[in-house]
Amino acid sequence: MLKKPSPEQTELEMVTLDSLVPADHLLRKIDSVIDFSFIHDRVADLYSADNGRPALDPVRMFKALFIGYLFGVRSERQLVREIEVNVAYRWFLRLKLTDKVFDASTLSQNRRRRYRDVSVAQDIFDGIVEQALNHGLVEGSVLYTDSTHLKANANKNKWDKEIIAKSRSSYWEDLDLAIEEDRVARGKKPLEMKERQAVEKETKVSSTDPDAGYMVREGKPKGFFYLDHRTVDGKLGIITDSHTTAANVHDSIPYLDRLDRQRKRFDLRVQAVGLDAGYATAAIAKELEERDILGITGYRRPNHRKGYLPKRKYLYEKDLDGYRCPNGQLLTYATTDRNGYRHYKSDPQKCRNCPLLASCTTNANNQKTVTRHVWQDARERVDAHRLSDWGKALYKRRQETVERSFADDKQLHGHRYARFRGLTAVKVQCLLAAAAQNIKKIALAMAPKPNPIPS
Repeated sequence: MLKKPSPEQTELEMVTLDSLVPADHLLRKIDSVIDFSFIHDRVADLYSADNGRPALDPVRMFKALFIGYLFGVRSERQLVREIEVNVAYRWFLRLKLTDKVFDASTLSQNRRRRYRDVSVAQDIFDGIVEQALNHGLVEGSVLYTDSTHLKANANKNKWDKEIIAKSRSSYWEDLDLAIEEDRVARGKKPLEMKERQAVEKETKVSSTDPDAGYMVREGKPKGFFYLDHRTVDGKLGIITDSHTTAANVHDSIPYLDRLDRQRKRFDLRVQAVGLDAGYATAAIAKELEERDILGITGYRRPNHRKGYLPKRKYLYEKDLDGYRCPNGQLLTYATTDRNGYRHYKSDPQKCRNCPLLASCTTNANNQKTVTRHVWQDARERVDAHRLSDWGKALYKRRQETVERSFADDKQLHGHRYARFRGLTAVKVQCLLAAAAQNIKKIALAMAPKPNPIPS
């Protein structure tokens, strides 16, 4: 017999909010192991103690933002709608079924007016990492670093051409000292001291979001993007650092400063790092050795002109401090330039009648020049780590750690796009998204496991 359903929505029922949330819900696990109370103490000085209207509890506000990142809700307005109807969200935020949910503008205005810099988000992220450390979920001996791009909230067709300076490397002072020592050791006069200037280049600057960088990378989409430079611990994949830059900043530029920050902030005893090929530079190799850290970097294919002999055909002979060309001539040291490269040059009299000249150089004087960085020895030692058995095993884990972290963030937590405009706002987004991922990992690792059903 077919009957029409009664209007059950108007029936009165006696329920508790706690009974409506499944026992294995992710938010229950998070609530049982994560202590959010430190947020209140961190931001208390940003609020008036005895003046103005009662403010939205900052702990509740950030927990609401974490809900958005955990469940991929990209819009603050949509997040408020979801909290209104989702009993698990209300339970997590300590809101009763009849409580009015705060307005979306409360979130946006707090973000714009009260939390105007990155310091609060950075401290919250650090606080979550410290809880992971206290639970023994971070080992700190092996760290993996890489970057991923976020599409800027900007119209790709609205831009202007401007001359901008490229980002400054933190090791310039050390490089200047190494150049001076290298020249003196080889009987050359020290170079005239000049203030090193950043290289300037013409590039596209977005009219919508000038902080975004125009990205042109092989295998990557072209346009305005940001880069999230992320470091992940090798034990459980806990994110230990997130640093955001414009997309036209090379991966290697912020790396050493961010590595040092993690070691100091969390007292990590880092023994080895796994890095993408973008970090395979002589400067990073030298700095890692000075820190007594084993670096394993990806293979970086050298560039060479088609039809000409690649640089690997010229073998460096350390005892003679020169390069041996394929035809047997020794290219001897000539000078060290301001960029830290030694120049080794051939004898043009010998090169003039060489059968390989056409594929060796286009120099009008028939002279071949091969360059070698003053820190190239360190680079070669680090490159050798990649070929060892332990180096291969360590590097392979990148796909299980930092690459997996980015994949989960993009697929589950809405990390493909910048939600806001401006570098500061995107930095906050990346830090809170990384903190949310850590919260989830801690909860899944530490929450009590359900009792098995007896057979």
